[in-house]
Amino acid sequence: MRIKYRVSSLLGAILKIMRCRSLFFLLILLSPILSFSQEKKVVLIILDGIPADELEKAQTPNLDKISKLGGYARAYTGGEKGGPSETPTISAVGYNSLLTGTWANKHNVWDNDIAAPDYSYWTIFRMMREAKPKSKLAIFSTWEDNRTKLLGEGLNETGNLKLDFIFDGFEKDTLTYPHDLDKEYIRKIDNLVSFEAAHILKTEAPDLSWVYLEFTDDMGHRFGKSPQLTSAIELADEQVGRIWEAVQAREKNYGEEWLIWITTDHGRKAPDFKDHGGQSDSEREIWMVTNAKNLNDRFRSGKAAMVDILPSLIDFLDISVPDVKRKNWDGSSLLERK
Repeated sequence: MRIKYRVSSLLGAILKIMRCRSLFFLLILLSPILSFSQEKKVVLIILDGIPADELEKAQTPNLDKISKLGGYARAYTGGEKGGPSETPTISAVGYNSLLTGTWANKHNVWDNDIAAPDYSYWTIFRMMREAKPKSKLAIFSTWEDNRTKLLGEGLNETGNLKLDFIFDGFEKDTLTYPHDLDKEYIRKIDNLVSFEAAHILKTEAPDLSWVYLEFTDDMGHRFGKSPQLTSAIELADEQVGRIWEAVQAREKNYGEEWLIWITTDHGRKAPDFKDHGGQSDSEREIWMVTNAKNLNDRFRSGKAAMVDILPSLIDFLDISVPDVKRKNWDGSSLLERK
């Protein structure tokens, strides 16, 4: 429930305070206004290229804690197999399907080059900015193109979208993070990104945040189904844990209501789980973890899709989206109406 205070009530309280001689009473009367807002906040986390089978075998105590509050489910990406919306199971393609609630035949991102996105299909970040211009938007990412190309920050085509907190581009700093075949530099950047995300969430509480971590996909490509991939998944869970701790701290200390939604962008090709991009069942299969308590039956049925996440986040945030934009969505909310 959102707590509201009318101006007249506030003025009445102030007049009463003016008749009081004690600062103690002043603080008591103002404390609800100063410390309790129950604002709604969203954190979206993408952990790249983790097959559901491998996730379920790994030790993931933090994802488990979150899913026990809300839910865990297998889902799918890749659009309609053999149909007009069939979508490559490639990273940037999956990210944009999530961000726009549409498949590739609409958003026009077909590979990681991101050559010509169709920005007429708004991302959730633009929807949030248009609906609530004063909202605080944040990205914490191991890949800069997520902001510059997918979100299209600062472009005329995206209404000159601007984010308030930006933490990305470290993969281009080859002096600080020299590139190595073992992808140790990506592991280090992921860790840095997760620490900064946790810090900003805890201290600044952006209204909408996107965290992207890459290392799991790198280990999948190199080793496939392996101890190295399992280790990378468990490291990602640790990184999610520090973000989750920040969320819990905000809820406890500031009375805010936070939704965290964690997913992956694609599965991997069986049996070795090294590659992806095609339409095999294992490449199309993804998963979702969230603390949402009002999940509907479709979430748990295994029929949920990548494009359902955006409508779910919009439902939670309860922001206004123009009908002309909403009707383009290929997904629908996974939340029951409260």
